[in-house]
Amino acid sequence: MDEKRERNLRRRAIRLVLKGVSPQTIVRLIGRTRTWLFKWKKRFDQLGWEGLKSQSRCPNRIASRYDHHARRMVIQARQRLARRKVGLVGPRAIQCELRQSRLLRRIPSTSTITRILHEGGLIKVPRAPKPSHYPHPTPTPNYILQAMDWTSRFLEGGCKVFAFHTIDLETHALHQTISADKSLQTVIHHAMQSWQALGLPDGLQMDNDAAFCGGYKVARVFGYFVRLCLYFGIEPIFIPPHSPERNAVVERLNGLWSQGFWRRRRFASFGVVCRASSQFEQWYRQEYEPPTLGGKTPAQAQQGVKRERLSRRQIGSLPEELPITAGRLHFLRQVDAEGKIWVLNEKWKVDRRLAGKYVWAVIITHEQRLEVYYRRSSADRVRLVKTFHYEIAERVAALLPEFKRRNRRRKMFTML
Repeated sequence: MDEKRERNLRRRAIRLVLKGVSPQTIVRLIGRTRTWLFKWKKRFDQLGWEGLKSQSRCPNRIASRYDHHARRMVIQARQRLARRKVGLVGPRAIQCELRQSRLLRRIPSTSTITRILHEGGLIKVPRAPKPSHYPHPTPTPNYILQAMDWTSRFLEGGCKVFAFHTIDLETHALHQTISADKSLQTVIHHAMQSWQALGLPDGLQMDNDAAFCGGYKVARVFGYFVRLCLYFGIEPIFIPPHSPERNAVVERLNGLWSQGFWRRRRFASFGVVCRASSQFEQWYRQEYEPPTLGGKTPAQAQQGVKRERLSRRQIGSLPEELPITAGRLHFLRQVDAEGKIWVLNEKWKVDRRLAGKYVWAVIITHEQRLEVYYRRSSADRVRLVKTFHYEIAERVAALLPEFKRRNRRRKMFTML
C-alpha cells in the first residue's frame, strides 16, 4: 500500500465532508466505499488530522509462548538427532522426533522450533534471498523432469569421492552412485542406472560440466552424453553457467547428503563410503519428507506413479557410434551487456535491450534451427525474440518409435 497516496485520499475525503458534500458523491469521486469513508470520518472526529495516519498492525498482545518444558524438549530432541550417524537435525526432523517421543501434547511448528533453536544459540537464521523471475521447466504428470548433478569430498590421505545424484522432480525419487572420478564413462554409467531405476524422463536438467555438454573447445559440439540423451528421447536442459542455485532441488540434495551422511561419521576408505551409501538412500526413500511433498516420503510419492524404464535390451542395442537424433536441446542463458548469449561454444546476438535478463534458447536438431524465447514475468506471455539457422554438419537420425513420448509438450510457452 502507498501510504502517502492513501493519506492524501483520506484528507481529500474529509475536506469534502467538511464542505457538506454528500457521502454518495464523495465515494464516487474518491473511488472508495461508504464503509471506508465512515471509518476515516470517525477517526478524524476522535483524533483530528493526525488520526488519518495508518495505525500499526502489530498485535496488541504477544501470542502464547511455549513453556520452558516444551523448549527444553525441542533442544533435547535436537541433541539426540545430532548424536545419530545418519539423518538430519533441522526443524522438520525435530518435529518428527517429538511426535515419535510423545513427550509433548502440542507439537511446535517448524518456525517456532527455528526460533527456539535460534534463541538457544544453536543455529543462525539466514536472510531470505531477494526473489527474481527466472524461466524454468516445470514437471507435470505429462512431462517427466529429472535433475542430475554431482558433489565431491576428500577422504583422509587425499582420495576423492564423487557422489552422483539424479532426482525425479515430481516424486523426489533418488538414484545415487558413488565413484572415484567424474569422467564421461562415470556419467554414462550413472545415467544408465538412473533411467533403469527412475524411468526415462522427458527432460534432464543439469549444469554445464564438460562431461555433460561435451567440452568447451569446439563450436557446435554434440558430446556423447548429449547424443545419448537425444537417442533415448530425452531433452537436455542446461542451466546458466556458474549458477548452481538454478538447479536448486538437486543442489539441496547434495547438501542433504553432506549434512545427513558425510559429516556424521569418519570414513576409512572409498569402499567404506560405497557400502555405507545405501543407508543414506534407504533413509532418504523411507524416512525423509521433502518440503514440497506435503508430509510424504519419496517412497510414498512414488506409489501409483508409472515410469517407462530403460531396459537392458535397449542398452545392449546402442550403436557403437551414436548419431545426433531428432530432438531439442535447451539452454537457459543470461544475456550479456552486448546482448549476446553463449550456446555450445558460440555467441549469438539476441537483443541488447535484454542485457541482464534470462532467455530460453532451444536447438531443434531435425529442423536445424535455434530459437530464443523471452518472458518478462510469469504473468506475461512467452515471446519468440530470435530465430537462427543452425547448420549441423552431419545427418540427423530419426528418433526410434520405442523412445517417442505420447504426451510430450511441444509448445514453448508451457516450458517457461
